[in-house]
Amino acid sequence: MYDYLIVGSGLYGAVFAYEAKKRGKKCLVIEKRDHVGGNIYTQDVEGINVHRYGAHIFHTSDKEIWDYINQFATFNNYINQPVARYYGECYNLPFNMNTFTKIWPDVFTPAEAKARIEEERAESFVENPQNLEEQAINLVGKTIYEKLIKGYTGKQWGRACTELPPFIIKRLPVRFTFDNNYFNDRYQGIPEGGYTKIIEKMLEGVEVKLNCDFFDDKQKFLSCAKKIIYTGAIDKYYDYQFGALESEACALKPRFWTRITSRATPWSITRTPKPPSPASSNTSILSSAPSLKPSSPRNIPLPGRWATSPIIPSTMRKTARCSCSIRRLRTKIRTSYSAEDWDSINITTCTTSSAKP
Repeated sequence: MYDYLIVGSGLYGAVFAYEAKKRGKKCLVIEKRDHVGGNIYTQDVEGINVHRYGAHIFHTSDKEIWDYINQFATFNNYINQPVARYYGECYNLPFNMNTFTKIWPDVFTPAEAKARIEEERAESFVENPQNLEEQAINLVGKTIYEKLIKGYTGKQWGRACTELPPFIIKRLPVRFTFDNNYFNDRYQGIPEGGYTKIIEKMLEGVEVKLNCDFFDDKQKFLSCAKKIIYTGAIDKYYDYQFGALESEACALKPRFWTRITSRATPWSITRTPKPPSPASSNTSILSSAPSLKPSSPRNIPLPGRWATSPIIPSTMRKTARCSCSIRRLRTKIRTSYSAEDWDSINITTCTTSSAKP
């Protein structure tokens, strides 16, 4: 008999197990995958910490939380500064003065930007928006919607914005400063050495069973502990009695190549909702030595698929999500470098929109 059965070895489950063990509680952690870490699992591939289930950036304004997580790893000083590519033009995200001055060359001040956005909102305002498109235009006007929201959002969800409910996009971050930092949080970064090492440290001394699915023998697991900490899909836990929760579905396709690449930064994630391309995002990860090979896991939307493994893209905030399906595609490595060839790895975000000017 355990004090706690913890279903899932992600960040929540690992923190709970760590704190419970410190208090003398006996815990069993079961994990259906063949590794710990949940969706923040990072896999070492020839010295690259590959974020298997999508890139994750740790950020918080709470010093207590920041100090707590820094017990387990040293974090780099990465600042997330997304860039959107729209038919040969680059725009900063989230929407800020750098974005507005690029979209409207005659706009230079916050007051002028506010006036231009308000003018576009008024032109197309809908009293009771019935879909995401109407809601987004109500918030930021047509120009920003067409260039930076429509293509990516439609591709990520696998359907047109006119077919998505308006509540998905209740608000859009708009900043009237020349600040490209995606987050408002005081602390942010990515752990050196990857997230998996954090989880492994938290689970030291805790009994862990991998390749162990809670639903293979649900009644047995429910009776083996005084309390259950369940971190999986909530609709599956209740046998889908109210149906399956909808969410975006993605496949992750890692690619590795050897050609020398010149970039503005040695790391990037590129969201690519352009219709000819099946990928909604590309994550390119390089060492600080740009002459070495990069890796590029591609996020490929799978319309009509849902909930086999949860994945929450770090740059997407959704009010209607449970999990996403993942189709694991084989990684083909065309050459090899030793781990010593690689320096610390960082990640940022880039977006590409599909609508033509």
